[in-house]
Amino acid sequence: MAEQLTAPVDQEAREHYYEEIRPLHLAPLWSVLKGLVPAEPLPAAKPCKWAWQEVYPELLRSGDLISAEEAERRVLVLENPGLPGKSQVTDTLYGGLQLILPGETARAHRHTQSALRFVLHGEGAYTAVEGEKTSMQRGDFIITPHWTWHDHGHDGSEPVVWLDGLDVPLVTFLRAGFREEYSHKAQTTTRVAGESAARFGSGLLPVGYSQKGSTSPMFSYPYARSRQAISVQAKTSDIDPHLGVCMRYVNPVTGDWAMPTIGTVLRYYPGGFTTRPYRSTDSTVLVGMEGEADIRVGDDVLRITPNDIVVVPGWSEWTLAADSDTVLFSYSDRPVHEKLGLLRESRG
Repeated sequence: MAEQLTAPVDQEAREHYYEEIRPLHLAPLWSVLKGLVPAEPLPAAKPCKWAWQEVYPELLRSGDLISAEEAERRVLVLENPGLPGKSQVTDTLYGGLQLILPGETARAHRHTQSALRFVLHGEGAYTAVEGEKTSMQRGDFIITPHWTWHDHGHDGSEPVVWLDGLDVPLVTFLRAGFREEYSHKAQTTTRVAGESAARFGSGLLPVGYSQKGSTSPMFSYPYARSRQAISVQAKTSDIDPHLGVCMRYVNPVTGDWAMPTIGTVLRYYPGGFTTRPYRSTDSTVLVGMEGEADIRVGDDVLRITPNDIVVVPGWSEWTLAADSDTVLFSYSDRPVHEKLGLLRESRG
């Protein structure tokens, strides 16, 4: 049988063909297939660290330059170096550090993007959500559910800083973003402070109660209570060799994640503990609360101390070596990966 010869490639004819079909809004899949469907995830985000000692002075400087009222939200966006100008801390998440000074109010609005607040510094500030105020203490995790009225204020005497985490890139990709301004600068308080926690965090619900929406109805998770829970877990359970003591914030009504698109977690690593290599498809933002540790992401070693922020892009192998007892807060897009059946993990 005669050997079949491959016809010579006429690249000029191909390029001419591509030009002819372009006005018809057509393009050849074969020229982009491997980019569209890669062998494994290729995040644009890069491992990165924001050191508190460097960013806090810049936040204070911003307070001298612009008021909370003028800025609406006085925030320094955490821009990932792999995504310059995109206002993204990872490929799918937003992060920013917000400063509010005594006597200020960040005016009320609402939007379809879900938001979290994780308090880093200072006392005396509050967040109001749908007519209920909650005070803000360091380490508190506070939810602003999508499309709920919210504003921030400050009745204390020192600067207060918190981390904002939102699903802005995800909502933007879906072109599902809406926003509305409140009729007044701040909401009228219509509920007693602590009402949501008493109603939904007591272990009691009215017979026949049905959850409305997918976000936790208990929107404030005080650090003191969360810290106690993870301390008990560390003393009574085995430590995961890859994740340390890793506990997720939950919706007390359903047991699901507290937020539908953002997974929030509190992590504990005893001093001297080193995790085994781990990676997963969700991208993660880590925030130092207590202790000191080295986080190795690929070839990068990023030291995390209290209030530092470190990013681990999706599908990046990482380990943590704790010098002392270390507590980290983290948020990621893990709930979306789980619900879409896309979550994949690798444990070394």
